[in-house]
Amino acid sequence: MPSVKLKHHSPPPDTITSSSDSVRLLSRETLRISASLASPPDDDLPLLSPPSPDSQFLHSTLRLICCEEIDGRRFKYVAETDGSSGGFKKNSVRSISLQSPQTPFDEVGSFLRSYVVPEGFPGSVNESYVPYMTWRALKHFFGGAMGVFTTQTLLNSVGASRNSSASAAVAINWILKDGAGRVGKMLFARQGKKFDYDLKQLRFAGDLLMELGAGVELATAAVPHLFLPLACAANVVKNVAAVTSTSTRTPIYKAFAKGENIGDVTAKGECVGNIADLMGTGFSILISKRNPSLVTTFGLLSCGYLMSSYQEVRSVVLHTLNRARFTVAVESFLKTGRVPSLQEGNIQEKIFTFPWVDDRPVMLGARFKDAFQDPSTYLAVKPFFDKERYMVTYSPAKGKVYALLKHQANSDDILKAAFHAHVLLHFMNQSKDGIPKLVEQSDPAFAPMEYELESRIAESCEMVSTSYGIFKSRAAEQGWRMSESLLNPGRARLCHVNEGE
Repeated sequence: MPSVKLKHHSPPPDTITSSSDSVRLLSRETLRISASLASPPDDDLPLLSPPSPDSQFLHSTLRLICCEEIDGRRFKYVAETDGSSGGFKKNSVRSISLQSPQTPFDEVGSFLRSYVVPEGFPGSVNESYVPYMTWRALKHFFGGAMGVFTTQTLLNSVGASRNSSASAAVAINWILKDGAGRVGKMLFARQGKKFDYDLKQLRFAGDLLMELGAGVELATAAVPHLFLPLACAANVVKNVAAVTSTSTRTPIYKAFAKGENIGDVTAKGECVGNIADLMGTGFSILISKRNPSLVTTFGLLSCGYLMSSYQEVRSVVLHTLNRARFTVAVESFLKTGRVPSLQEGNIQEKIFTFPWVDDRPVMLGARFKDAFQDPSTYLAVKPFFDKERYMVTYSPAKGKVYALLKHQANSDDILKAAFHAHVLLHFMNQSKDGIPKLVEQSDPAFAPMEYELESRIAESCEMVSTSYGIFKSRAAEQGWRMSESLLNPGRARLCHVNEGE
């Protein structure tokens, strides 16, 4: 793609402006460039009209690369050209917001909304959500206020202290412990849709946290003077685990129900859990009379708890393809030509991972600034996806495949982008396996992978065009239900910007 040369005059010395003027002038410069690039193409791009003499960026060679939208806010990416080579300078991509910065009030409002309403509100819920949550908040307000007095009364009843002031202090410490747990529960609830698409992983992680909280509670016996901070920390961890258990319970029971009996399945499941809990309580009372070693007993019971939890989540057979099960299905299809059955896919799904750790090799719905550090790479990859509503690329330095979604991408485009990303990762891994070990050790981000990127993308495009439909039909034959929402497609979208914007 030919470079755009800017005509300019030498600026007078009094043209240096403040930093706020710099942002305004940079925006004016890039908008003029975008208008030029949007004009009908010729064999040779016309030279831009000379900038105004009051510009600080006369010697700048910035060019508009692409535009992006995320959560209703638009950004444009510009890069600096290299006059000597005609290409772009390395790591010269800059992001410029097309909206004015949010006011502190708007930022606080966005922060609070991320905690108290679901993603996509109000379109993601029906009209009865707001009144229900309003009355629910009032109910918990009165319940929390009443809890202070009931806790103090209970402590007095068991003789915790006959002194009213000391009794109040004990009650307040106890309430602070419970309050810290509620804060932890609220903070973790921000995970939102992760409870839907990483259900098994979060369920098992929550049980790990539950045992960690129990261990911290036992530690208070060794350092009783640190009771309040340790008890607060333990309660935070255990309430986070409680949020995870509550949020993942319904989807799991829904997988068992056939028809409209989800309420009955949930009630019976909770009944089984309560019976087992009472039996465990009775068993612990019996063995506690023999004064066993506290550490040994806790270790054995924790091992049994975690082993049971792991097998519990592995036994659940879900029909939906989230990121983990989608990876299992695509990798099996690429290696063997078949899609695993529901039982096979669920058993092969990795459970012992933490969904909040962003170390996956495929990033779906990635932001432009994460996928492309070199604008030349973007311009080289872009033609392969002119007819698609997505594009994929590979970063040798990070070892990840990035799938970027365009603004008009629908659910099938998102699924196809995820499939294409795994295909490209498969090809890149094959290419990496062919590199000599000595070269890999000397430089993990070996340059030949960059040279091979275009050819690998071309191969992946050819394979996706012939195999994506086959993959979908075979997945449907096995009973899989594919939903793009469970793949966590991110919120960033590549978009076009009009000259007026």
